[in-house]
Amino acid sequence: MSDDVSGAPCPACATPNPPERRFCRRCAAPLTPATAPAPLPWWRTVWPFRRRTRAGSGRTTRFLVVLAVVLALCAGAFLLLPAGRRLIEDTRDKLGKAKAVTAARVEASAEVPGHPVGDSTDGLSNRYWGAPAPGASATYTFAKPFRLVDVIITNGASTSPEEYARQARALQIDMEVTAGDGRKVHRRLTLSDKPGPQTFPTGISDATTVRLTLDMPAGAAPDRHLALAEVEFFQRS
Repeated sequence: MSDDVSGAPCPACATPNPPERRFCRRCAAPLTPATAPAPLPWWRTVWPFRRRTRAGSGRTTRFLVVLAVVLALCAGAFLLLPAGRRLIEDTRDKLGKAKAVTAARVEASAEVPGHPVGDSTDGLSNRYWGAPAPGASATYTFAKPFRLVDVIITNGASTSPEEYARQARALQIDMEVTAGDGRKVHRRLTLSDKPGPQTFPTGISDATTVRLTLDMPAGAAPDRHLALAEVEFFQRS
């Protein structure tokens, strides 16, 4: 073997080799060092993608694993859909503006002469619906379903402290909201025994009727009746 060859030396034995050779003519060592593999993308560093495999090797298994994960996420989203929907609606309630909505019809199970249930929605706090006893209810019916965001109740006979104390007041109101599809939502509203409006966030969708039942009277006496000055309903604008 002639040594009169000029070229790149072998990295293993330093023997010169012609430029066209791929292996050393003396020790057969590779003359071109292997190229380092490219770094893996981040998503290939987690199981089941982190293994380097031959083309086509394990592809079916990986596909089935990914498919199972996607189906599980879809199933979880479906199961959590009602809770997620409520969260979205509540967030929209907080970010949006509320506007008053007026009932198309108001009816009462009982009322004191001179104090009809219509006085609870006339916009005046010095007139009130008078109920003879606990258990009396007022039903407010609306022209079309809406998102009931808040209910504001002005308890007693008036916002004036003197007039407020002249009649009994309900410190608890059972609210039943009926939706357009017949679904009923029950809430218990606990009021403070003080004059002035009190706000109760509700967040009930598709409300069509609201029934308020008076309970837990304060300031009751034989010559007094329950008074409810004003009820206001608000929808999301």
